[in-house]
Amino acid sequence: MDGSQAARARGARAVLAFIGIGLSAGLLSGLFGVGGGTVIVPLLVMVLHFDQRLAAGTSLAAIVPTAAIGVISYAVHDGVAWIPGLILAAGAVVGAQVGTWLLPRMSQTVLRWCFVGFLVVVIVGLFVVVPSRDAVLELTWVTVPGLVVLGVITGLLAGLLGVGGGVIVVPALLLLFGTSDIIAKGTSLLMMIPTAISGTIGNLRRHNVDLLGAALVGASACTTTALGAWISTLISPLVGNILFAAFLVFIAVQMAVRAVRGRGR
Repeated sequence: MDGSQAARARGARAVLAFIGIGLSAGLLSGLFGVGGGTVIVPLLVMVLHFDQRLAAGTSLAAIVPTAAIGVISYAVHDGVAWIPGLILAAGAVVGAQVGTWLLPRMSQTVLRWCFVGFLVVVIVGLFVVVPSRDAVLELTWVTVPGLVVLGVITGLLAGLLGVGGGVIVVPALLLLFGTSDIIAKGTSLLMMIPTAISGTIGNLRRHNVDLLGAALVGASACTTTALGAWISTLISPLVGNILFAAFLVFIAVQMAVRAVRGRGR
C-alpha cells in the first residue's frame, strides 16, 4: 500500500477496522503477555490490505502504548521481573535495528512465509511449555547472557515481522528459564517497550509506519489490555494456550494462502 492508497483507506470503515483490531490485540496482549503483533499484522494485511512491510511497521508502533499499560497491570500484582526485563530489552534494542534494516530488503512472499514459520514455532511452543505459577526467574552467570541472547533474537523478529516478541519471550522464559507464567508475561511486556520504540524509529526512517493507523490501534488496545491481564489470572494456563494456539492456526493458514497466491507483492 502506497501513500495514496493509505489515504483512501482512512474512511469510516478503516477507522472502525483499526479500532476493532486494537481491541482484539489489547485483550490478547494482556491475556498472553504478547505485544499484539500476531493479531495486528495479519489483520492489517487481510482486512485493510496493507502490505507486509507497512503492517509490520504499523504494528510495532502500536505495541508501545499497549505494552506500557500491560506492564502497569501486571506490576500491580507483582508480576514483573524488572532487572531481567531490562536485560532482555538491551539485547532486543540491538536486534530490532537489525530487523528494521532487513525489512525493506526482503520480498513480500519471503516475509509472509517467515511469518507463517514464526507462528508455527509459537503454536508448537504453546503445547510444549507447562507453566507453573510458583516458579521464579533467578539471575545467574548463565541466565544473564542467556537473557541477552534471547533479547537480540526477539528484537530481530520485532523489527522484521512487527511483533513485540512476547510469543517468543514468554515460552522461552517458561521453558528455558523456569519462571512462572504470570511473571513471564509481565516481564515480556516490559521488554517490549524499548524494543518497539527502537524498531519504530527505524521504521519511521524507512517510511514503513502508518501513523494514523498505529495511533488508532494503539489507543484502542490500551482499553482492553488490563482486562486481558485480569482474565489471565482466572483461567488455567493450559486453557489459555489451547485457545491462543487455535487462533494462531487460523491466522497462519490465511497468511500461507496469501503467500502461495502471491497477492499484494
